[in-house]
Amino acid sequence: MKKNSIFGHLRESIKLLRRLSMTKPETLEEYYARHEFVKSFDLNSPQGHFNIFEIKELSPQYAKPVTYGRKDYFKICVVSGKSKIHYADKSFEIMENGLLFATPSIPYDWEPLDVKQFGFSCIFTESFFNEFGNIKKYPVFQPGGFPVYELTSNEKNSLIQICAQIMKEQKSNFEYKNDSIRSHILQLIHSAMKMRPSTYFLPEKNNAAKRLTTLFLDLLENQFPIQNTMDGLRLRSASEFADQMAVHVNHLNKSVKDTTQKTTSDLISDRILREAKIMLKHSSWAISEIAYSLGFEGPSHFSTFFKKRQHISPSQFRSMI
Repeated sequence: MKKNSIFGHLRESIKLLRRLSMTKPETLEEYYARHEFVKSFDLNSPQGHFNIFEIKELSPQYAKPVTYGRKDYFKICVVSGKSKIHYADKSFEIMENGLLFATPSIPYDWEPLDVKQFGFSCIFTESFFNEFGNIKKYPVFQPGGFPVYELTSNEKNSLIQICAQIMKEQKSNFEYKNDSIRSHILQLIHSAMKMRPSTYFLPEKNNAAKRLTTLFLDLLENQFPIQNTMDGLRLRSASEFADQMAVHVNHLNKSVKDTTQKTTSDLISDRILREAKIMLKHSSWAISEIAYSLGFEGPSHFSTFFKKRQHISPSQFRSMI
């Protein structure tokens, strides 16, 4: 094999490793390895994992930025201090006090703009809520939900009190402290939803159409993130989803439309567009690689799709970052 060919393969391997590292979620073990001063508890507990700590403990003087990417755990942060949060393809700026809800399915980062940050951070696994409710159903953890809130001083103080109570329970020997902690976490979620209702549709009744829609949305979301260029989207059309769910496509379309007021195709396109923007913004993949991985026949089809919805080309969108 020629030297140039060897180096070419090596460069491609390095590029692939970089891309894989971009999409691989951070595990709890990796989190605690980066924050050795944060006390960890049993990561393999059958009851799931939970922890809470003060954000000022992340560094003796300064809060460090959170690297962009997906995390293999849920997080709720109440923070004081100016900062910027990049969540999926959106950016939010916290001027004084903020509240963040993060989920394993959506990448994000946190960039402190003030040198000092104060507040509380909760991290927990989905299994921590087993037999206590479906934590993922809440709008703050749903794709398209509202994950970041700017808080007034009174709202911040109210949430800080809840976090302080959670920390008190965490340190106690109360036999049912985990149930108490879960209740307080739900209190944080409910408080946020009352502050600013989410635009994400939350089913009110568990009827057949809504169950079908929930299954469709789960199948759609579970295709992301795309780990590498070899593993593209398997399901891109309403008929493909219907076949996977063993229902007639017309029945799926009607159920989704009745439940969300959006067409199946619109929801699929919206999710593909959001992932495309994430990949253009935060990966080193070539536009052609992004196009093929998202199921387009080629870069030109992807460009037409993207330009129709964003009014700029993928390359123009990437150059603006």
